[in-house]
Amino acid sequence: MKELTILADDKNMETVNDFVHSVLPEDCPAAIIYKIDLAVEEIFVNIAHYAYSPNSGEAKILASFENGELMLVFCDSGKAFNPIEKKDPDITLSAEERDIGGLGIFLTKKFMDSVEYEYKDGQNILTLRKRI
Repeated sequence: MKELTILADDKNMETVNDFVHSVLPEDCPAAIIYKIDLAVEEIFVNIAHYAYSPNSGEAKILASFENGELMLVFCDSGKAFNPIEKKDPDITLSAEERDIGGLGIFLTKKFMDSVEYEYKDGQNILTLRKRI
């Protein structure tokens, strides 16, 4: 399993994407990469914006690809927050009628095969899995 520890800051998004892409198979379909990129951006940007606010801190990302499955683990020691508990937005409403927020984690749950959260030893640990 590869590991990246990085300052949770929007400016590091490209580095995070490059890290995740480094474990993907060369023949990974573009449509799958798009879904993975969206999920990774959602999780990393949420850590950057909210985990340590108003301060900053690090995010640790673990990545592996084994037996046709990508596994990504995002860890931070910021405020405890379980994004899975967030109520899914009502996508039958127009954008103007919907509450702000929640669409990114909703799409992450739809695009990934599994999204699991635990808070352990003062850390948020979010695990994403995607069969490829």
